[in-house]
Amino acid sequence: NYITKEYHMNLRAIRPLVALALSASVSAHATEIKVLSTQAMRSVMEQMIPEFERASGHRVTIEFNTANLMANRIKSGETPDFAILTPQLVDELAKLGKMTAASKVTLARAGVGIAVRAGAPRPDIGNADALKRVLLNAKSIAYTSTGQSGAYFAGLIARLGIADEVKAKAKIPVGGSTGELVVKNEAEMAVQQLPELLATPGLDVVPLPPELQNMTAFAAGVCVDAKQPAAAKALIDFLSTPAAARVIKAKGLEPGA
Repeated sequence: NYITKEYHMNLRAIRPLVALALSASVSAHATEIKVLSTQAMRSVMEQMIPEFERASGHRVTIEFNTANLMANRIKSGETPDFAILTPQLVDELAKLGKMTAASKVTLARAGVGIAVRAGAPRPDIGNADALKRVLLNAKSIAYTSTGQSGAYFAGLIARLGIADEVKAKAKIPVGGSTGELVVKNEAEMAVQQLPELLATPGLDVVPLPPELQNMTAFAAGVCVDAKQPAAAKALIDFLSTPAAARVIKAKGLEPGA
C-alpha cells in the first residue's frame, strides 16, 4: 500500500540521518530504552524503531494505548525512559515532577476520521449535515472513552444535537483500536485518530470535514527518573529528522508542531 511504498522510498535517506542523530548523544554501550506511546503513533514507531535499533545497537521496548491511560501509568509511579503523549499531558507530568520540561519535543499532529469495513459504502461526511445523517443512520459506532479522539467526538455529537442517539448505539472499548471492532463486525463504523484507523487492515477511512476537524499534537518527553536518558534523547532526535517527518506524513499524520 502507499504507506509501505512511502516508507521504503525514504529508507536510504533515513539511514545517514540516524547515524547523525546518534553520533552526539548515544553512549558506547547498547542499552534498553523503555517507551510508553499513544496509540496514534503506533504505525510510525513500528516502522522506525527497527531502523533505529539496527543503527544504534540499542533495544527499544514500547507499549501503546491512549495518551491519557499512559499518562496515568506515569502518575502512578511507572518510570519509562520517555513517553509520547499530548503536549498538555507532558506539561502536566513535568509540573508533577515526572518529566523534564526542557525535553519536550512535538513530533506530529493527527486529525480524526470515520472508518467502515473495506467494500462497504463509503460514508458521505463532507459537511456537518451529512455527518449528522451518517451517524444517525449507523447501527453502531465505536469510539474510545479515554482517548483524545473519543473526548473530541463526545463533544462533537453534543454540538450536533445527537449525543443521546449516538450513545445509545455506542461500542466503547477500554483502549486500543476502535477499527478492530469494525473488522470483527462488532461495530458498523469507528471514530478515531486517522493514523490509528489507517494502520488497521480491512478498513476504508474518511477524514472529518475541515470545519469539524480536530488536530491533536503528540509530543515526546523524557522522564525525570529515566534509566537511559541519553539513549532516549537519541531516539527522540531520530524521530525529529526530516526523513522521519516524511514517514510520519506517510502514516497519516502531519510532522512537527
